[in-house]
Amino acid sequence: MTNTNEPSWDEIFRPAGGEPIRPQTPAAPEPGTGAYPGVRASDPFAVAAAEAQSQHASPPVAEATLTRRELREREEQQASRGGRSGGRPPSGDSAKPKKKRRGLIAILVILAVVIAGGGGAAAFAWINYEDNVRELLGWEISNDYVGEGNGTEALVTIASGDLGDDVARKLHEAKVTLSFDAVWEYLIAREAAGDPVVFFPGTFRLQREMSAESAVAAVTDPANQFINQVLITEGMSYHGALEQIAASTEIPIEDLQAAAEDYMSFGVPAEAPNLEGWMFPATYQFDPGVTAQEAIQVTVDEMFARLDALGVAPENRLNILKMAALVQRESGPNVEDMYKIARVFTNRLDQNMLLESDATVAYGTGNTDTVWTTEEERQNPDNLYSTYFHPGLPYGPIGLPGEEAIKAAITPAEGPWLFFVPINLQTGETVFSETASQHQAAAEQLYEWCRASDENASYCE
Repeated sequence: MTNTNEPSWDEIFRPAGGEPIRPQTPAAPEPGTGAYPGVRASDPFAVAAAEAQSQHASPPVAEATLTRRELREREEQQASRGGRSGGRPPSGDSAKPKKKRRGLIAILVILAVVIAGGGGAAAFAWINYEDNVRELLGWEISNDYVGEGNGTEALVTIASGDLGDDVARKLHEAKVTLSFDAVWEYLIAREAAGDPVVFFPGTFRLQREMSAESAVAAVTDPANQFINQVLITEGMSYHGALEQIAASTEIPIEDLQAAAEDYMSFGVPAEAPNLEGWMFPATYQFDPGVTAQEAIQVTVDEMFARLDALGVAPENRLNILKMAALVQRESGPNVEDMYKIARVFTNRLDQNMLLESDATVAYGTGNTDTVWTTEEERQNPDNLYSTYFHPGLPYGPIGLPGEEAIKAAITPAEGPWLFFVPINLQTGETVFSETASQHQAAAEQLYEWCRASDENASYCE
C-alpha cells in the first residue's frame, strides 16, 4: 500500500517535464467473484452500491403491485417490529394516555377551527396543522404541490445523460417540487401510458413549489431555457461543459469538440492530458455569433484569472487543478469538508500512501457520472487515472473545480485524517477517520443509508 519512492506534496509542485503518456481505453472488465460479482468486498463504496442495486432490483411478485411508498412503509413497519423495547410501560393511571387524549382533543379543536372558523385563524390552523388533521380524518398526506409555483424563481440544469431519477432529485433539491417521489411517480405513470418524457440538456427557468406535472412540463419546454446563457457547474466534466454550451447557443457540439482537441491553443500546458479542469465553472453570457474557439477561451481565461488571484504560479497550476478537481468530485455541499478532504489526500501523499480514490478510477474508464468501480478497473495498469495502482496525484484533473475546491487544494485544513466516507449521499454528511477500523464503522452507516429507501438507493447506483 505504500511506496517509498513517492515524492512529498512539496515536490509534486515542481514543473513536470517530458512527453506525457496518453491514457488508453481499458478493456471491458470480466465479472468478479463473491456475493456481488465484480465488486471488491473490502470497498465500502462498491459494496454499498451493489447492495443498494440488489435491493432495488425487481421485487417479488407479491410486492410488484405495491407503490414505492407502500414498499417503504412496509419496510419501516417490519423494522419497527424488530426494534428493542422502550422499557416497561408505567402502571396505573399514567401520564402517557392522558397526554394522548389531550393531543386528540387539541387536534379536534384545530379541526373545528378549520371547519367553522374563517379568515386568518382557519388559514393559520390549516398551514401549521394540516398533517395532523389529515391523519386524524384518514386523508392521505400529499407528496406533491398544487399549481405552477409561488413566483420565486429557481434554475435547474439538466445535464447530458440525466435520467428520470436524476431530474426528480434536481427538482426536489432546487425546492421546485415537494418530493422526489412526486416527480418519479409522475414519470412512471407517463411511461406506463406510453407517453415517456424526454429530457434535453440545458438550464431552465422554473419556480419553487410547482406540482410534479407542471415542473416536468416546464423543464421540457424550450421556451423556459436560457439562450446564450450557459451554466457550467462545479464538478462537471469538460465534455459536459461543451454540451452545455452547445445546448444554450447556436454552436454545434462538433465544432466545440474539435476546438477542444487543440487544448494547448487556449494556453493550457502541454503536460496536461486534455482540456479537463481548465474551464472555470460559472454562468456565462455569450454574444450571438460567438465561435467555438471564443466560447471555450472565455472559460479558460476565467480559470487563469482565478488561479492568478489566489497566488498560484503558472508552473503549479496543473497540480493544483489535479488536487482541486479530486476534492470537488469527492466532496458534498459542505464547504468545510473540502478542506478536510484535501488534508486527507495531502496526508496520504506525505506518507507515501496511494490515494485510492474510486472517483479517479471511474473517470479513467470514461464513466464520469459514477464513482462506483470494480476490482479489475482499480488494478488495471492501462487506466492511468487509477490511484489504486498508480502513485501520486491523478494523471490529470477529473472534472472542473470551483473556487472553494481550489482554495482547499492550496491550503488544506489541519488534521490527522487518512480516510473519509459520506454517510448521507443526499446531504453530503461525511465522516473523517484516522484508522481503517474507524473508517469501516463509518462505512457501515453508508450501507444502512443506501438501503433505507428507494430515493437513497438512487444515489448509490
